[in-house]
Amino acid sequence: MVSSPQVAIDTVLVLSILFFFSSNFVLFASGFSNTSTDAKQLNEEVEALLKWKTTLVNGTQCLLPSWKTGMNPCKWDGITCNGKGSVTKLNISGYGLQGTLNDFNFTPFSNVVSLDLKENELYGFIPSQIGHLSKLIHLDLSINQFYGYIPQEIGKLNSLTTLHLNNNSLSGSIPTSISNLTTLTSLALNRNHLSGSVPQDIGALTNLTDLDISTNNLTGSIPASLGNLSNLVTLILFRNQLSGSVPLEINNLTRLRKLDFCINNLSGYLPQDICQSGKLEEFAAVSNKFTGPIPRSLRNCTSLRRLRLDNNKLVDNISEAFHVYPELFRFGVGNNMLYGEISKDWGECQNLQWLYLSGNKITGRIPAELGKLEKLNLLYLDSNHLSGEIPSSLFQLSSLINVNLSNNQLSGKLPLTVGELFSLQFLDLSNNKLVGPIPERFGECTSLLYLNLSSNNLSGSIPFQIGNLDSLSVALDLSGNEITGEIPPELGKLTKLESLNLSHNKLSGSIPLSFDSMLSLTSVDVSSNELSGYVPNIAAFEAAPIDALKNNKALCGENFKTLEPCSSVVNKRRKSSDKRVTVIIVLCFFLTLFLLLALLGIVFYFRKKVVRNVDSVTDREGKSERRNLFSICSFNGRIVFEDIIEATKDFDAKYCVGTGGSGSVYKAELSTGQVVAVKKLHSSDADSEIADVKSFESEIRALTKIRHRNIVKLYGYCFYTEKQLSFLVYEYLERGSLANILRDSEQVASFDWIKRVKFIKGMANALSYMHHDCTPPIVHRDISSNNILLDSDYEACVSDFGIARTLKPDSSNWTSLAGTYGYVAPELAYTMKVTEKCDVYSFGVVTLEVLFGAHPTEFISSSFTLSSASSLSSPSEIFIDQSMLLKDVLDPRLEAPEDDVIANEIMHIVKFAFLCVHKDPQTRPTMQEISTELSSARSRPNFPSPFQTITLGQLVL
Repeated sequence: MVSSPQVAIDTVLVLSILFFFSSNFVLFASGFSNTSTDAKQLNEEVEALLKWKTTLVNGTQCLLPSWKTGMNPCKWDGITCNGKGSVTKLNISGYGLQGTLNDFNFTPFSNVVSLDLKENELYGFIPSQIGHLSKLIHLDLSINQFYGYIPQEIGKLNSLTTLHLNNNSLSGSIPTSISNLTTLTSLALNRNHLSGSVPQDIGALTNLTDLDISTNNLTGSIPASLGNLSNLVTLILFRNQLSGSVPLEINNLTRLRKLDFCINNLSGYLPQDICQSGKLEEFAAVSNKFTGPIPRSLRNCTSLRRLRLDNNKLVDNISEAFHVYPELFRFGVGNNMLYGEISKDWGECQNLQWLYLSGNKITGRIPAELGKLEKLNLLYLDSNHLSGEIPSSLFQLSSLINVNLSNNQLSGKLPLTVGELFSLQFLDLSNNKLVGPIPERFGECTSLLYLNLSSNNLSGSIPFQIGNLDSLSVALDLSGNEITGEIPPELGKLTKLESLNLSHNKLSGSIPLSFDSMLSLTSVDVSSNELSGYVPNIAAFEAAPIDALKNNKALCGENFKTLEPCSSVVNKRRKSSDKRVTVIIVLCFFLTLFLLLALLGIVFYFRKKVVRNVDSVTDREGKSERRNLFSICSFNGRIVFEDIIEATKDFDAKYCVGTGGSGSVYKAELSTGQVVAVKKLHSSDADSEIADVKSFESEIRALTKIRHRNIVKLYGYCFYTEKQLSFLVYEYLERGSLANILRDSEQVASFDWIKRVKFIKGMANALSYMHHDCTPPIVHRDISSNNILLDSDYEACVSDFGIARTLKPDSSNWTSLAGTYGYVAPELAYTMKVTEKCDVYSFGVVTLEVLFGAHPTEFISSSFTLSSASSLSSPSEIFIDQSMLLKDVLDPRLEAPEDDVIANEIMHIVKFAFLCVHKDPQTRPTMQEISTELSSARSRPNFPSPFQTITLGQLVL
C-alpha cells in the first residue's frame, strides 16, 4: 500500500502533465484559428480590389496591369501591406482611373491606414461604407468628380489626421460629424459646391493646422469657435458668401501664416491683432465690405510676404499704417478710402513685385525711392490725388511690366529714361497735367502692348519711332493733347494695333497711305484735328461713327456717307489748276499706258511658255485634267513665281484676304485654275528685316517637318533677294479664319455645335501632334482665332508658324514675349521661357471663344488683364461667377444643344478649357491628354445635372 504523501506527489505530477498538454493544445488550436482568419481576410481584400477594378470604365482598367490573380497583392501598384500580408495603404493617385466607388467593398480593409485616390476621374457618391475603415489616418479623394453629399459616416473615422475632399462637385452642407475628428491636422473641402453655414463646433478640431473651405457657397457668419484652433497655420475662407463681422477670437490664432477672407460679404473691422505674433506671411481680404482702420499689428509685421486688402471701405493714413517689409512681394490696398502720402520707406521693400494703391485719396508726390525696387513688375497708383513730376528713377526699372499712373495731377515732362523699360507692356499716364514732347525713346519699349497718354498737355509732333513698336496691339491713345505736325507714316507699321485714338489735337496734313495696312484696327478716332485728304479704305475707318472723323479740315472718302467723295475734291482742284498741270497729267497717262502695254506683252509671252510647259507635261503623262502647278516647281520655279505675280496683279490690295504681324495673305487663282493662298512678308526697313527673315525661315522649317490633316499645307516658297520679296504658298481654305467666322452672322449660323466640337477636337489633335509626335517638339506660340483656319467642312487647320519654336532638350528655351494679345500665357510675362503649356493656355482661350462666340476675357484668371482696349483694369484676378449657367454664356446666336451626347461633350470641353487657362502652368493638362480625353468624350459618364441647370462652378476645378 502506497503512503499518502507518495500518492499526493504522483497526483500532482499527472495533473501537471495533463495541464501542459492541454495548454499547448489550446494554443495550437488558437494559432490555427488565427491563421485561418488572416487568410480569409487576405482573400476578401484581394477579391474586393479585383472586383472594383472590373467596375472601372473600359480603357482605364489597363492602368493597373499588376492587379491580377496569381500575383502577390503586396506587389501590386499602389498597395502596401503589413507583415501578415494585409493591405495597410492604398495609394493610386494620378493614375487617370475612371469609375465609381459604389461597388467597392470597404469591409475587409480593417488594417488600412491610408487611402489616396486623388487626381483621378472618379465620380459618383462617396459611399457611407467608407466609415468602416476604422484605422484610417489619411483620406484623400481630391481632384476627382465626386458629387452628392459628404456622408455623415466620415465622422466615424476618429483616427484621421488628413481629410482632403477638395476639387470635386460635392454639395450639401458640411456634416456636423466632422467635429468628431479631433485628431485632424489638415482639412480641405475647397472647390466644391457646399452650402449652408460653417459648423459652429468646428472649434473642437483643436489639432488642425490647415483648414481650407474656400470656393464654395457657404453662408452665415464665421464661427467664434475658430478661435479655439490655436494650432492653425493656414485658414482659407475665400470665395464664399460669408457675412457679418470677423469674430474677435480670430486674434487668438497666433500661429497663423496664411489668412484669406477674399470675395465674401464680410463687414466691420479687420481683426486688429492678427499679426501680434509676428508670424503672419499672407493676409488677403479682397472684395468685402470691411470698414475702419488698417490693423495696427500689420505695421510692424515684418514677416509679411503678401497683403491684399483692395476693394473694401477702409479708412486710414497710408503713411502711418504701413512700414518696411523685407519679405513683401505683393501689396494691394486699392479702391479703399486711404489718404496721406506714399512713404519713402517703400524703397526699402527690396522684394516687392506688386504695388497696388489705385482708387484712394492719396496725395503728395511719387517718391523717387520707388526707383530702388529692382523687382517691381506692377505699379498701380491711378485714381488718386498725386502731384509733382514722375521721378526719372521710376522709368529706369527694367523689370516693370504694368504701370498705371492715370487720373492724378502729375505734371512736368515725361522722363527720357522711359526707353529703359524694356519689359513694359502696359503704360497708362492719361488724365494728368503732363507737358512737353513725347520722348522719342518710347520707340525702344519693344514689349509695349498698350500705351495711353491721353488728356494731358503734351506738345510737339508724334515721334516716328513709335512705329517701331510692332508689339503694340491693344491700344495707342494720344488724344486730348496739343500735338502738332503730320501723322508719321511709320505708324502704318503697327499692323497688330486694334485701337487708335489721335483725336482732339492739332494734327495737320493727310492720313498716311500706310494706314491701309492696319487691317487689325477695330476702333479709330481722328476727330477734332486739322487733317485733310484721303481716309483709308479699311474696315475700322468705314465702321467709324461720324464723331470719330468730324471737326477736321477736309477729309474725304469714296465709301463714307458722312464724307465728301475724294473725286469731287479732285475735280475742284483741277478746275483751279493751270494748263501745265493738265499737260503733265496727259503725259503721265500716255507714259503709263505705254508701260502697261509693254508689261502685258511680257506677261503674254511668259504665259504662253507656261501653257507649253504644262501641255508638254500633260502629253508625257497622258492626262488631260488640271494639274497642281506646284508639282512642277522643281521643273521651272520662275514660271510659278511669275504666275503668282500675275494672279495677284503684283500683290494688289484687292486680292488681300488678311494681314498678320509678319505679312499679308493673298488669294491667287493660277493659270492652271488652282487656287492658293500666298503669304507675302511685309517689306521692312533694315532694323526689322532680320526678324522678318527669321519669321520666314521659322515657318518654312516648321511646315516642312510636319504633316497633319489639321495643319495647313505648305506648297512652296520664294525668296527673291534682288527685289527683297519673299512669300510662302499654302493651300487655300475658303472659309478663312475662325475670327472671321465668329464675326460673320451668316456663317456663324452654319457653324453649329456639332461642327464646333469637331473643330475643337481637330485643333487639339494638331497641337498634340506638334508637341508629342514631333522630334524635337514644336511650340506654335501664336495660337489665336486669327491663326486657325477652316476648310469647307469647318475642319480646323492651324496656320501661321512665323514665331514657332522647336524645344531643344539641351537649351533653356528662353525667348522674348511674342504672340497675340489675349491669347498669351501669363507666365511668359515673367519667365519668358517657352514650354508646351504656353500653347495649352492659348488652346483653352480659343476653345472658350469657339463655344462662347467671343473672346472669353471675363472668364480668364490673369494677373494682368484689360477690361477694354481703352483702360486698364484692376490687377485683381478675375473670378468666374460660379452660379452662372453654362447655357447663358454659350454663343447666343445658336440654339442650346438638344442632343444629350453633344451637350455632354460641350460640358467636358468647357471643363478642360478652364483647366487649360489656369494661371499655374503645372496645373494645365498636356495637349496629348486633352486630345485623348476629347476623342473619348462620348464614352465618358454624363454630368449629374441636366445641361440646362449646369453652372460654371460645376465645371471649374
